[in-house]
Amino acid sequence: MDTILYYLASGIIGLFQKLSLDGASRVGRFLGGIVYTLDARHRKVAINNLTMCFGKEKSPEEIRALAKENFKRIGENFLSAIRSSRMTYEQLSHRIEVIGAEKVSHSIAAKPTASVIVAIGHFGNFELFAQLARELPRYQRATTYRALKNPAINRVMQRLREGTGCLYFERRNDGAALRTALRTHNLLLGLLSDQHSGDHGLRLPFLGHDCNTTKAPAIFALRYDMPLHTAICFRTKPGHWQVEVGDAIPTQVNGEPRSPAAIMLDVNRAFEIAVRRDPANWFWVHKRWKPSRLKSSLADATEGKDDSESAADKTNRSAHT
Repeated sequence: MDTILYYLASGIIGLFQKLSLDGASRVGRFLGGIVYTLDARHRKVAINNLTMCFGKEKSPEEIRALAKENFKRIGENFLSAIRSSRMTYEQLSHRIEVIGAEKVSHSIAAKPTASVIVAIGHFGNFELFAQLARELPRYQRATTYRALKNPAINRVMQRLREGTGCLYFERRNDGAALRTALRTHNLLLGLLSDQHSGDHGLRLPFLGHDCNTTKAPAIFALRYDMPLHTAICFRTKPGHWQVEVGDAIPTQVNGEPRSPAAIMLDVNRAFEIAVRRDPANWFWVHKRWKPSRLKSSLADATEGKDDSESAADKTNRSAHT
């Protein structure tokens, strides 16, 4: 059965890859609109999330219209990512503009280091984050992923990833390999940082409501003394994108490490600005604000200290777990 599913999924993806990039964008928007109509569960998640964050400033009709456009954008981004994964840099160069790459260059000059951490999120065709490395030719693109439960579909996704030139590390199994690569390669490591992190992260505000936030970008930046930036992919029109690099997020103050909570609060704030700039560009179908057993980390973030141990000690301990 898995073999049949593998070839079926591969065939469908192969058909999509025969489309032009503009054609893939149009088909993706059409399919996204259909999914909005048929998928009541995720439609409800998106509308509830949007209402929680924008209900005081947008009408129910505006919320529903925004949710529908979000589904269309997700379909557009998904098929565009499939199509663009088989395009060369030269073929994509007139469709992607990278803004702010010089900020990373300045960080590298100020803090000579092997690798750079970039906190990314599900904005636009976020797979295009890797194009940032084109502006920094010394650096190898890399990111982490979580293998899918279905082995056939996972094999298909792996095949797609292999053609991008980006290094991929499975979050649960490739920790040692990632740590080695960070020490021995010039990596531009993109870490998805905008999803529910389970009860192993930090409880921080995002768009006015507390949510579980990964601390991975802060932990890696502190442990390996690497610069940390954000990068957002904005869709400017169908088949065209702008990847914008944010200012360096400080990891130290007066020579002392900031707490992971303070660092990740800055990441969340950068993501908030991006969401408000173009709400339909983000991934609203994810349950970002789940209930949690975690205590709020806001005090640690704003005061720069922990009650039970120093930020440096906590960072050291977390980096080894």
